[in-house]
Amino acid sequence: MSSAPIGILGGTFDPVHYGHLRLAQEVGEGLKLQEVRFVPSGTPPHRTAPRISAVERLAMVRLAVRDNPLFTVDERETRRSGPGYTVDTLTELRQEIGATRPLCLLVGADAFLDFATWSRWHELFTLAHVVVAHRPGFPVDTWQDRMPQPLAREYAARTLRQPLAVHLAPAGGIVIIPIAALDISATMIRDCIRAGASPRYLLPDSVLDYIQTRRLYV
Repeated sequence: MSSAPIGILGGTFDPVHYGHLRLAQEVGEGLKLQEVRFVPSGTPPHRTAPRISAVERLAMVRLAVRDNPLFTVDERETRRSGPGYTVDTLTELRQEIGATRPLCLLVGADAFLDFATWSRWHELFTLAHVVVAHRPGFPVDTWQDRMPQPLAREYAARTLRQPLAVHLAPAGGIVIIPIAALDISATMIRDCIRAGASPRYLLPDSVLDYIQTRRLYV
């Protein structure tokens, strides 16, 4: 069995779109990950529960990733009762894959700046590397001013200058990866649909067909 790192990309995916998919593709290739697992949340702890059910959001993710051999789907959070915390998911995954296989938690830059608000966030570094995908126009050197002090200390201590160093340890590092500037959000897509406009080319056709067939977000 390969010992290459496994990437984890969580989110509500309400709906999944090309911003999510391109992030996963670029980070997966750039870090030579074995796979990127999409983990749709059931009840997200940090935001209002989505109007669209976990079953439907999971179905849309399955449609979006089905033709890409790099991508897989992990449905555990959609089956969990109560809020789905990343630390619980990574703990389960670590138990399943063993202590030595590297895990990489993929997050956007905005999510990383809120990292210190996540449940048991210090434990996340014992379970996985944290890979921060950032877009042009959001320079890394501006982050320090926006980081709370506890996160700034971890960032200074854990940042890996060589991204592929995630292959050398199971967890504990922070890696910054620049990605393409696709300014797409799920909110934009939902607003577009509610306004009667087409969101085509913001998300895969298979996902859009699913949304239109079921009249989601109208």
